Amino acid sequence: SQLTGIAIGAAVALLLIAVVVFVVYRRVKQSKQLQPHVPQYRFRKRDKVMFYGRKIMRKVTTLPNSLVGNTVPRQRMRKRAKVLSLAKRILRIKKECPTLQPKEPPPSLLEADLTEFDVKNSHLPSEVLYMLKNVRVLGHFEKPLFLELCKHMFFVQLHEGEYIFRPGQLDNSIYVVQDGKLEVCIQESDGTEVVVKEVLAGDSVHSLLSILDVITGHPAPYKTVSARAAIPSTILRLPASAFQDVFQKYPETLVRVVQIIMVRLQRVTFLALHNYLGLTTELFICQSQAIPLISVASVTSGGSSSKAVKRQVSNVSEEDRGEKFEKAGEALEIEPILFLSSNLYLKKQKYEKNVVTEGKRRNSSGAKSDMDMAYERARVHFGSEDTASSPVVGKSILKKTVTVTETPSAVFHYSAVQDSCNSKHIEAIVEAAKKDLSTLMKLDDPSLLNGKVTLHQVTAGTVLSRQGDQDVNVCFVVSGMLHVYQRKIDSEEDTCLFITHPGELVGQLAVLTGEPLIFTIKANRDCSFLSISKSHFYEIMREQPSVVLGVAHTVVKRMSPFVRQIDFALDWMEVEAGRAVYRQGDKSDCTYIVLNGRLRSVIRMDDGKKHLTGEYGRGDLIGVVEALTHQPRATTVHAVRDSELAKLPEGALTSIKRKFPQVVTRLIHLLGEKILGSLQQGGHPLGLHSSSSKWDAGNPASNLSTVAIMPVSEEVPLMAFTLELKHALSAVGPALLLTSDNIKQRLGSAALDSIHEYRLTSWLGQQEDIHRIVLYQADSTLTPWTQRCIRQADCILIVGLGDQEPTVGELERMLENTAVRAQKQLVLLHKEDGPLPSRTVEWLNMRSWCSAHLHLHCPRRVFSKRSLPKLIEMYERVFQKPPDRHSDFSRLARVLTGNAIALVLGGGGARGCSQVGVIRALIEAGIPVDMIGGTSIGAFMSALYAEERSYNQMRIKARQWAMVMNSVFKTILDLTYPITSMFSGAAFNNTINNIFKDKQIEDLWIPYFTITTDITASAMRVHTDGSLWRYVRASMSLSGYMPPLCDPKDGHLLMDGGYINNLPADVAKSMGAKVVIAIDVGSRDETDLTNYGDCLSGWWLLWKRWNPLAEKVKVLNMAEIQTRLAYVCCVRQLEMVKNSDYCEYIRPPIDRYRTLDFGKFDEICEVGYQHGKTVFNVWCRSGVLDKMLRDRQETCKSKTDVSV
Repeated sequence: SQLTGIAIGAAVALLLIAVVVFVVYRRVKQSKQLQPHVPQYRFRKRDKVMFYGRKIMRKVTTLPNSLVGNTVPRQRMRKRAKVLSLAKRILRIKKECPTLQPKEPPPSLLEADLTEFDVKNSHLPSEVLYMLKNVRVLGHFEKPLFLELCKHMFFVQLHEGEYIFRPGQLDNSIYVVQDGKLEVCIQESDGTEVVVKEVLAGDSVHSLLSILDVITGHPAPYKTVSARAAIPSTILRLPASAFQDVFQKYPETLVRVVQIIMVRLQRVTFLALHNYLGLTTELFICQSQAIPLISVASVTSGGSSSKAVKRQVSNVSEEDRGEKFEKAGEALEIEPILFLSSNLYLKKQKYEKNVVTEGKRRNSSGAKSDMDMAYERARVHFGSEDTASSPVVGKSILKKTVTVTETPSAVFHYSAVQDSCNSKHIEAIVEAAKKDLSTLMKLDDPSLLNGKVTLHQVTAGTVLSRQGDQDVNVCFVVSGMLHVYQRKIDSEEDTCLFITHPGELVGQLAVLTGEPLIFTIKANRDCSFLSISKSHFYEIMREQPSVVLGVAHTVVKRMSPFVRQIDFALDWMEVEAGRAVYRQGDKSDCTYIVLNGRLRSVIRMDDGKKHLTGEYGRGDLIGVVEALTHQPRATTVHAVRDSELAKLPEGALTSIKRKFPQVVTRLIHLLGEKILGSLQQGGHPLGLHSSSSKWDAGNPASNLSTVAIMPVSEEVPLMAFTLELKHALSAVGPALLLTSDNIKQRLGSAALDSIHEYRLTSWLGQQEDIHRIVLYQADSTLTPWTQRCIRQADCILIVGLGDQEPTVGELERMLENTAVRAQKQLVLLHKEDGPLPSRTVEWLNMRSWCSAHLHLHCPRRVFSKRSLPKLIEMYERVFQKPPDRHSDFSRLARVLTGNAIALVLGGGGARGCSQVGVIRALIEAGIPVDMIGGTSIGAFMSALYAEERSYNQMRIKARQWAMVMNSVFKTILDLTYPITSMFSGAAFNNTINNIFKDKQIEDLWIPYFTITTDITASAMRVHTDGSLWRYVRASMSLSGYMPPLCDPKDGHLLMDGGYINNLPADVAKSMGAKVVIAIDVGSRDETDLTNYGDCLSGWWLLWKRWNPLAEKVKVLNMAEIQTRLAYVCCVRQLEMVKNSDYCEYIRPPIDRYRTLDFGKFDEICEVGYQHGKTVFNVWCRSGVLDKMLRDRQETCKSKTDVSV
């Protein structure tokens, strides 16, 4: 029985053990089956108590208010309030700040329309639609003009392989493919034909230069270009002579069409072929195109005119043959000397301006005439004062000196000559030269030149106009020569393009287009020439519009055959808003140049999500990387708004590379620049931006041409805001403000009617061409003008009042229902003496995706209650003063134009105190800060400056924090059991929390970012919103010292940003900065450390440190090892930043200070100040500061004055 009992006991025990093992096994198996990526949160009892405590507290707070007929005695209410406050203290209840809700950009922003150019659904016949699409290249035609053109078109049927034109046939038509496909070929020098482009249905084959030839009456045969049908095709042919018939009926249209052709010619040849491909002399014919100066020769030689002219031209060309390829750089350095001689004479006459009444200048509908629009594009402005006198020669002789002010590059002083014989002789030469000039310009009435021509005689070495000058005169050389130079891309060397001989014009292209001069004009020897100012030239054209033909022909004659071939190969495209230019995965067969409008590049990731990779504006080159590498398109590019592009086919690029091998070198250089830039920015090498200075490559915020401004409510002082912004933009470049009222004043009351749609679009496009930026001020409701503003906008500013309740305006609500493609930015206005920015998160949360937000501290005048006339009168006085570069409006102006200056502060412990001193020197040097950010201690210092914007306040707070950090007692109290870290982090959190309180990053005055290392996702995190103190603390969490901070948004563990990016200049660049000033205070290499062998005792180190007789040893402490680790982790990234073009790197001499030397705050700060002062003084003297503040699109202009 005893054995039986033992056996039963053993069996029960075994059974129990088996049950326990089975349960444990099940638990282990279940835990293994759980998904590894689902976080299993465990809550401490303390957290549970706090959670339920808070829940009860909320109910207690709301209970009395919810009871009906509440009759609680006042004493009990007071007791309840006391109990509540006590409970709040015990439970540590704090008001939680709202967090920014993550929002995806709306589909309209990232997706292109699926519909393509649809012929079937149009009410117009396909031939009319195709012709309209292709003729719009020449600008806007009114309906009667276009119908007149359509009368002349007819169909041509082609079989496969049949040629529509060949070399030798007359080049006099525009061909539009109705159905089928054409191949355009260029005949090489060895006789082989190379296909440069394929023309599909709806596209055309024509050359703008050929059209110009026909219009000017100089049709020429095809020399090397031919076109054949690749498959049976139907072609629509429009003879260019049809334009001549139209221009006879509508002569003013002639000037405008020629001007548009000239603008396109200049932009594409200069932008694409010169800026991107580096071609210079290849674009022009260097042979003389002069007409014989018969009248001048007859005066100077007194008879044998033709021989004299021939002798004169031949002598010039022979003398100059050796001089032609001389180093232009040396030549341009010659000091211009005044040329004084007995036969010097300047004919300077007062003239009577043609005063045209408003009735004559405007047509019956109130819209501007073609001639007015041509005037405006050419930037011709007439003064109101009219001077009139008879053109008597004696009057100009009586003057002691005459100053010619038409040429902006130089001012020439001429002494008047009292010798009447010489005067008469010179006068005769002037009259003769005027006759020859009128022959060249084909003037019906030579007297039109009276009072509009001046004779200039200049000495060798005089520079008449420089590359980039805006106001240029037309020069007609009478004797001597004018050399034309162009700056080579990627070098400071100038090359001689061609020489202007007697009987030739120079400067006429810039006068016709109103664009800046694309070359420098210089007299290398004594020269005399007739000069016509731009305003006088347009006065002559108003009297006789056909003058433009003769002058345009002189430009066309200068273009090389190569430019003509490229002109045939180029396609001109109009892309409507939302339409895709190309899609991701398409074959790369061409490159695009943006003429006007805006394009957006979007990449679709493997998971189906779409990301914005870039935006491109006027002058940008798109898709070149894929076209050169023959890769499929990496992104989808679509039009943000109606845009015009020039398309350079792959075949044409191949032909250029074969003809000019140096282009390949240039393309490799461009590709290298772009790929390096994308590595530095973490971007995608998809577009190329024209670079005019070392900071210009690939800026996403740049190239905004138009900005629409909309109010949140009617209380917003919108007119004052836009005038203030226009004033700030005047420091960057010419800005134009358009409102519905001034549109009606300029273009007539019916300007916004649909009947004038094309003309309004054309005029607005022209304003973009001649202004750096155009501001569209919307009405307070959704009027046709507001819709036009949204349609034209590259970016929409939504303006609200920061001290009002966060709201969404009525106009914004209506916008939400429409597919707006432009990016939106929220701008909040604050009064000078008003409260600090707050509740920005609420403003952002209640509206759809905004690309950015800004707080503006407004001067009192913005909120002054003035009537509109008085407001405009006040701002007229304001415009007379230069804008303050430190004002918030100037910051907004720089952000909109891509000229933002960022300050980036690196990590390095106590060495970061020097950054306070550098910021003081920065303010004293007058350098504005438009964006700020940093890592570790740099995140703390940059947050202080972004919040305070005052050096004194920043220094007080930084010093206060440094002294707390130096307290040993508080540090010891924060010690904990070292599993995750030595310190709990509570004391450190309090020090930072006491400085920043509950401030949100969104509420800072200056746009701010901080960097942390996400050890949960093994990634770099850039924080631009959320709790300020938390992310600053996370960025300063050294491993081993502080526990990682849990991100309140997603629970990820965040550590010191120094482990991944200790000097985040590249992040600032990717956020839109043009220049980044980076202050590095990181650890440096030390090679004189003590070799202590294989192991190290802390007690031994302590003995060495305290024993005065022992030899001192140099060993890194834990903090130093941590900062050294951070430095090692991102040393490669730091080198890339230091070597990048956009970054100005500063390193104060603070290597002798250790990571935890916060007690030496004042000393370290002074070191930073003295170093910053020295660096910024050098910047001011060497012109670095001026370059920083100069507009990124501005061409470098150097002006010189020439005086006696």
